Amino acid sequence: MKEILFAKDITKIYDGKHKVKVLNDVNMTVNEGDFVCIMGPSGSGKSTFLNVLSTIDMPTEGTVRINGQSVYDMSEEDVAKIRYKDMGFVFQDFNLADTLTIRENIGIPLVLDDTAKEEIDKRTEKLAKELDIYEVLDSFPSECSGGQRQRAAAARALIANPKLIVADEPTGSLDTNNSHELLEIFKKRNEEDGIAILMVTHNSMIASYAKKLVFLRDGKIDETLDRNKLTQKEFFYKIVDITSKESQALFDNMD
Repeated sequence: MKEILFAKDITKIYDGKHKVKVLNDVNMTVNEGDFVCIMGPSGSGKSTFLNVLSTIDMPTEGTVRINGQSVYDMSEEDVAKIRYKDMGFVFQDFNLADTLTIRENIGIPLVLDDTAKEEIDKRTEKLAKELDIYEVLDSFPSECSGGQRQRAAAARALIANPKLIVADEPTGSLDTNNSHELLEIFKKRNEEDGIAILMVTHNSMIASYAKKLVFLRDGKIDETLDRNKLTQKEFFYKIVDITSKESQALFDNMD
C-alpha cells in the first residue's frame, strides 16, 4: 500500500513554569486505505499527536513525512497546499465560517486551489445530494441543525478528493443517529475510494468503525489493535477491554 503519512520519534514538550512532555518518541505510519483511530485517557496526548501528524502543530523533536517528503523541508505555501489538496479536516465544533453559506463553506478547498466555479458547484451539489444536505446549501450554518452542519463539514473534507481525512472527535457534538451516519460516510469513502482516515475519539463504539486502534497513555503508544477479520461488534468489545483497564484495575484492588 502507498504510504501517505509517516511520523518517527515524535516528541512534544510544552515550556511553561514547568516543562510538560506531552508526547514521547511516538511513531505512526498511515497508508492508503488505512482507517486508524487514536484513543487514550484525558491528557494522554492524542489530540496533540493528531495536530502534529496533520501539520497543525510542530513537534519539539521528530520527523513527519507526507507523500514521502519531510514537512519541515517544505515552504509554508507548500504545507498549506497539502492541507487543502491532500487532507480533509473534520472537527468536533464543525469549524464552519458563520458568514458563508453551506455551499460556500463546502467549496473552500477548491476555491483555494483556483478551481473553476462551475466545477466547484458541480462537486458541491453532488456531495450535498449524497450527504442529504442539498436543501440547505444556500442556508447559513446558524440556520442548520448540528447534523446538517457536521455533514457540511464532512462534505468540505471530501470535496477535493483528499488522500487523508483527519477527524478530531468528529461526533462529539452529535446525537447517536447522526454520529453513526457520519461514520458510515467515512467507512464508505475509505472502502470504496481508498481514502485514509485518521481519527481521535473517546467513544469505543465510534472507534469500532476503524481498522486499527492506537491507544496512547502518558504520551506513548501503550497498545495497538488491528481489526483484521473481527466483526465490528467483536472489535468493539476488544476496544472496551483496552479502554477500561484503569477501571478494571480499581475494581481488582477493591476485591
